[in-house]
Amino acid sequence: MTLTSEAHTRTDDVQVRFDQAGKPLAIRHDGRIWIVDPDTESQHWFGRDACWDTRRTAAVGSGDLVSVKYWRVQVRLGTSNSALRTFTLRRNPLAAQWLLEGISD
Repeated sequence: MTLTSEAHTRTDDVQVRFDQAGKPLAIRHDGRIWIVDPDTESQHWFGRDACWDTRRTAAVGSGDLVSVKYWRVQVRLGTSNSALRTFTLRRNPLAAQWLLEGISD
């Protein structure tokens, strides 16, 4: 897959390492470690899942079924001085796995 300047439709599984406050520190994607640049401001927000479209059901008390968690972070490849890239991460309701939704330069 060739990455373009804006690739909005990605849904690759990624591993994310967080600090104690819950902010991303590093992301493992495609066998590489991307370090979140500490000098940039990460963005964090919540969206809503269209549960009426997914028809997802769960037992009473299962947790939040509609909140989609997002992070947008600036990353560099490893400890290099490579160019910054922007990763948009998403975690769906009740999921443990993070998804890489987008990469941009």
